[in-house]
Order: sequence, then C-alpha cells, then structure tokens
Amino acid sequence: MNRAIVELCKLHPFDGHPYKVQDDEEMEALTESVKAYGVMSPLIVRPLEKNRSEYEVVSGHRRMRAAEKAGMKTVPAFILPMDRAAAAIVLVDSNLHREHLLPSEKAFAYKLKLDALKQQGKRNDFTSRQDVGKSESADQVSETESGRQVQRYVRLTYLLPELLKLADEGKISLTPAVYLSYLSKEEQRLVLEEMERSDCTPSVGQAYQLKEQSVKGGLARDFVTALLCQEKANQKERLKIPMERIRKFFPASYTSAQMEEEIVKMCEARYRKRAAMER
Repeated sequence: MNRAIVELCKLHPFDGHPYKVQDDEEMEALTESVKAYGVMSPLIVRPLEKNRSEYEVVSGHRRMRAAEKAGMKTVPAFILPMDRAAAAIVLVDSNLHREHLLPSEKAFAYKLKLDALKQQGKRNDFTSRQDVGKSESADQVSETESGRQVQRYVRLTYLLPELLKLADEGKISLTPAVYLSYLSKEEQRLVLEEMERSDCTPSVGQAYQLKEQSVKGGLARDFVTALLCQEKANQKERLKIPMERIRKFFPASYTSAQMEEEIVKMCEARYRKRAAMER
C-alpha cells in the first residue's frame, strides 16, 4: 500500500459506484471540516488500467467531493494495485456501515459485490467447485443481513427508476417493491401510470397479486386499475388534530376515542341545525 498526495484532476469515480454523493447538510458539514482540517482519512484508489498515472476512487467519494467543494487541488490517498472485482468488494464494504443507506444504494451495492464475488470465483483456477459456490453465495455479501435479504434487495435493481425512487422515498416498502420487480418493464410502466392516476401505492397483498397475475398470463390495464382502486385501510383519508388544541375542552379522564366520539356528535348536531335553518 502506497500513501501519496494525488491531484484531484487525476481521480475518477468508480464506474458503477452505487452510493449517492449528495450536496446535502452532511456534505456541507464535511466540506467545512475539510476546509478547517484537511482530508483527515486518506482515500483508497487504484491505478487505471489504461492510464497508470490516473486513478479510480475505491473508497472516499464523499471526501473527494468535499475536497472539491473546499477548493483543494490535492488529497492524501492510499494507492492499491487491484483488479476491478477486488476493488468493488472494498468499495461496497467500506460504505455498508453508513447509517442511512437508501434501498437503491443497498440494492446496487449488493449486486456489485455479488457480481465481483462471482468474477473472483471464475478467475481462481485453484479453487474447488465447492469453494467457488461459497464465494458466489449471497450469504457472503453482508455481515448483518442474510443471503435471502441480500437477494431481495438485489431484486430492486430490476425496477423502473421511477418505482425505485418511490422505494427510496418510503412510499413503497421493500416487500411490495420486490414483488413489483418481477413484472416486465411494460407491466411496471402500466402499474406506475395507474398509481399516478389514482394517487395510490400497492399494498403487499396487491403487489403479490400483480406478480401472480403477471406469471399466469400478463397484466391487463383493467385488472391493474380494478386492483389498485380498492381502498386500503392505511390509505383512508383521515383528519389529524393536535391533542394540545382540543384537550382543554374535555374532562381530563377522557381518552382519545371518547374525544373523537364527542367531536363527531357535535359535528352531527351542527349539521342538523344548519339543515333545519335551510328548509
């Protein structure tokens, strides 16, 4: 491992880098830290195959961006000669500890590492078939999540970008998103159009039905419309009133349910009075 000072103009993001580098509040804080103290933790880079005087960033994309924003021309870096598969594994592992990873980031990170493990297995002529199978297993991808969970996240890479964005925003949870990933691109587009038209998202049960119908014979627009238009308990329109605004109008012993019942009764009485005046 060689430690060096590398010019920023000679650094390139890792091709297919799965983690988002956003100019958000955390980036602003990191930039201010870099301005004050410099880049405290060196980046990890590898020489490019086509131009050994330039480098691909393996670990440190956010630090590189912060250094750019801080106006720096160089950064400290460890230069590690390694192939793409080894670099991909280091890249994924060096970021999986972050607290707020988006579903899309995990999805593409897990896929990148799984593909790299498979590539390493194919290249190792001295590895037995049994060992190759282990190296390619999804169980080897994450130390904190099972191979099955890893595979579920990898399924998200088959989603349309618009649906994956909804998963990142928390508008579609993981399980429905996984079911939707089994639909063809045309079917996903059909579902997305109905979601936008009806302003709804599929529940777990609905997403499962969409997947099953797709397997049986494909999705028709009428089926998608009828299914997604079904009212779901978690999507019923509700009125929320802060408790501090109404608590003083009720006895201290009243529960939320009792207060709700009283409010409904008052609304009904007001409605009947107004209806009588309009006759």
